[in-house]
Amino acid sequence: MSRPWGGAVRGVPVSSAPMLVHRVQQQFIDSADLTYQCAEALGASVDAAIGALLATVTGGGKVVACGLGSGGVLAQLLVAHLVNGLERERPALPALLLQPDAGAPDAVLRQLGALAAAEELLLLVGDTTEPERWQALVRTAHERDMVVVALTGLGAGAVARVLRDTDVHVAVPHTRLTRVHEVHHLVLNCMCDGIDAQLLGDAADLENT
Repeated sequence: MSRPWGGAVRGVPVSSAPMLVHRVQQQFIDSADLTYQCAEALGASVDAAIGALLATVTGGGKVVACGLGSGGVLAQLLVAHLVNGLERERPALPALLLQPDAGAPDAVLRQLGALAAAEELLLLVGDTTEPERWQALVRTAHERDMVVVALTGLGAGAVARVLRDTDVHVAVPHTRLTRVHEVHHLVLNCMCDGIDAQLLGDAADLENT
């Protein structure tokens, strides 16, 4: 019987093929290479994003997070870390997740317009295959005097053009979405860690826990 996925012979695990081991190893290598590049390339912009988030939550505002495309899970993760903490106990920080609705394409825009306020921050993360949606959200945020932090990959020129000097653009220098999202995840962890370090002090012993 033929297997449409080219499966292995009965009793032989698919993962036992040497070529798959090499493929898995290459994934780790490619991810590590990009992460190493981003340590220098994105350091300043991530630092600026931490400052923007910290100014918002300590100034009485909230972080409004929105994931576009496959970035929805990352936006949810950020809100969870801000509310619950990353690795240390602290009071909850105000954060709100905008929820897309497949049946109402403008649902996120309507939520942003109804729930956001001046001096707050909109964080956008995900792929930019629909740049007009990003642009609409950025413009709506600006109409409410919000700061925008945008996490994208390469090819996000349409998004960059509507950002202001007071906004922060963290653009991962890669086009493959899998790699971009891996770095976005790390960037969000860095943001939350930076906020905790500013609020609670440095905790060097975390590396050993």
